[in-house]
Amino acid sequence: MAISERLSTRAIALSPYMLSVLRIVLALLFIEHGSMKLFDFPPSDQFKGFELFSLEGASGVLEFCGGVLLFVGFLTRPTAFVLSGMMAVAYFMVHAPKGFFPALNMGEPAVIYCFLFLYLAAAGGGALSIDNLRHPDRAPRALSFGASPHPAPGE
Repeated sequence: MAISERLSTRAIALSPYMLSVLRIVLALLFIEHGSMKLFDFPPSDQFKGFELFSLEGASGVLEFCGGVLLFVGFLTRPTAFVLSGMMAVAYFMVHAPKGFFPALNMGEPAVIYCFLFLYLAAAGGGALSIDNLRHPDRAPRALSFGASPHPAPGE
């Protein structure tokens, strides 16, 4: 077996776990955003005068609670879908009015979050998630597009 085939086989085997790593890192970053707004931790002057019953308050609750749900991998698909929509709204409300290009209107993180959450909404939480424990039959698998380009000996 060639090195590229072994690496490809290893990558395919690890992909459900790497999906979980992606989910957990995104969740930790989102929990941080929410906790800055809701609990002033880590401390930031950015959210002084924060009001819970406002659009910014709603985003803080979604960021923190959605982040916690994603961290443990519970209800990953619907949570990620809602968070994807939230980031799309954030982009069009806050960044797009400043200009067309995300690199110039400081909207790149919002776009990246939006599409990563959309990916999680489609792919699920990965192997290391409560969703996978509850419904192992729904775990993502590698797609098969017909016959293998490298048939086994004797085929």
